[in-house]
Amino acid sequence: MNGQRASQRISGRQGRGQGFGPPMVIPVQKAKDFKGTIKRLMGYLRSRRYQLLVVFLTALLSTIFSIVSPKIMGMAITRLFENVMAKYKGLPGAGIDFNYILHILLILGGLYIFSSSFSFLQHYIMAGVAQKVVYDLRKEVHQKLSRLPLKFFDSRAYGEILSRVINDIDNISSTMQHSLTQLITSIVTLLGVIVMMLSISPLMTLMLILILPLSFIITRIITARSQNYFLGQQKALGELNGHVEEMYSGHLVIKAFGHEDRSIAKFDDINEKLYQSGWRALFISGIIMPLMNFINNIGYVLVCVVGGVLVTRRAIQIGDVQAFITYARQFSQPINQAANIANIIQSTIASAERVFELLDEQEEVPEDPAAKIILSPKGEITFENVKFSYNKESKLIENMNIDVKQGQTIAIVGPTGAGKTTLVNLLMRFYEIDGGTITIDGVSISKLKRGNLRSLFGMVLQDTWLFSGTIRDNIAYGREGSTEEEIIKAAKAAYADYFIRTLPNGYDTILNEEASNISQGQKQLLTIARAILADPAILILDEATSSVDTRTEVCIQKAMNELRKGRTSFVIAHRLSTVRDADLILVMNHGQVIEKGSHNELLAKGGFYADLYNSQFTAGDIRTLDKIC
Repeated sequence: MNGQRASQRISGRQGRGQGFGPPMVIPVQKAKDFKGTIKRLMGYLRSRRYQLLVVFLTALLSTIFSIVSPKIMGMAITRLFENVMAKYKGLPGAGIDFNYILHILLILGGLYIFSSSFSFLQHYIMAGVAQKVVYDLRKEVHQKLSRLPLKFFDSRAYGEILSRVINDIDNISSTMQHSLTQLITSIVTLLGVIVMMLSISPLMTLMLILILPLSFIITRIITARSQNYFLGQQKALGELNGHVEEMYSGHLVIKAFGHEDRSIAKFDDINEKLYQSGWRALFISGIIMPLMNFINNIGYVLVCVVGGVLVTRRAIQIGDVQAFITYARQFSQPINQAANIANIIQSTIASAERVFELLDEQEEVPEDPAAKIILSPKGEITFENVKFSYNKESKLIENMNIDVKQGQTIAIVGPTGAGKTTLVNLLMRFYEIDGGTITIDGVSISKLKRGNLRSLFGMVLQDTWLFSGTIRDNIAYGREGSTEEEIIKAAKAAYADYFIRTLPNGYDTILNEEASNISQGQKQLLTIARAILADPAILILDEATSSVDTRTEVCIQKAMNELRKGRTSFVIAHRLSTVRDADLILVMNHGQVIEKGSHNELLAKGGFYADLYNSQFTAGDIRTLDKIC
């Protein structure tokens, strides 16, 4: 996106001259299906076609009034010239006709006022249309994101999704609000200027148009030379931005390993590439304006010479020559603007295509129209012959069978990639199972409303999530309408109250965007307090104590034991010391439950769990580790 916007800014600067020639076109991102995308985008404007019609008419009137002005001004100059010449020849009663000139000035003033008024009205209406269209588009995208399955977000970088939701829609908004009205104005101006020039002198108009091919040839030659340098500049700029972001986000690691010099050397190398591409691109593209000015000056000389000859032959008036020169200066501007806008529109259609690709993504399986709601959940869960795979080539879970009673604590252990977190994602229906059934209190989760299903769970994950706001608001996120007393009670239960009160503003402390003004362990305590406040029927604890010290872990385990009373709990853990008191331990490997039982029962078996447990407490036994691996 940075390169795309840079190219727009560069091409915009190329079109501000007064010359006859076209602007230099910088390559931009192109849409794969231009016609289909623009047709779909126009569908958002169809309901506002009457407003757009008014915009077109106001743009037409505003432009016509501004185009007629030079012709009328030429009439005043002609009358003034005739008066001066008559006085110079000593004709009786000769003098300046101030009444006529004042009359012309009043007409011009009225035209300029009308032109400005219609221009204001045009931009006012178009701003409303553009913002309403973008409002509808943003709303549609937001609703779409809420309906997309978890696998969509797992398979894409967040930066790419944010780019489509923010940058691409902003690009569409800017183009609709400014570029469309400019395009209408440019086309009307170009046609109007040509008509006015032809009405003055077809000969001079022909001469002016014949200069255009020369301008195009020069522009094409220069563009061909500079495009590669602009592409190189965009590529180097992207590399530099990526390197700087990477180095600053990991500056502690770079300093720890002593790679500062290597980082600086790489920066200098990329910066040198950017410098070389940048100055060459700007130098070569900068040549175009002096050459265009040279061609323009030739055109002006020809217009003045031919116009002077025509005046002496009384074919046209001297004011017409002045008006024609003004039109000649206006002639190139709409061409430049139209070319630049065409470039921007091409980029905008590419942005729209990216947004439409997001809107066309496959959504979650629709809810059953007769979906049920569990009002008084018990927390009894059953997995019956459950099958699941992320892709068809490699199956992850095959014929999983689990029966969980109300109030039981189920620990899920196993090596990395065994399928522990996947099991929880299936339980909350973040992913759809390939076969079998999962039931809660005897009701299949596919028959439950998703909102109701997920409201049954309280989650504490290894990766903490806190939003920018007060600590009080972050804890209260667990349950809407929580009182101050309930929030403090939950914080105390999670052993977070003490550290919160040591902060300068206590519960009113504002967490920044990444909550980096508190420690990782403190973040985890706040998420645990949030889960406690939610008071769910089923708890999911995914390495909930992984970021706290041993002493705090013991305190949290006590709080969790109280919290788990009467609730079904799923505890995912790598540290097996935290799951010894679980009612049932499921040992997973390669998507299968290979062992299940209590802690003592599994140790007595001397199987995979025993090897896993012993490896954590007898790490020196290499033979035990070899068996696990």
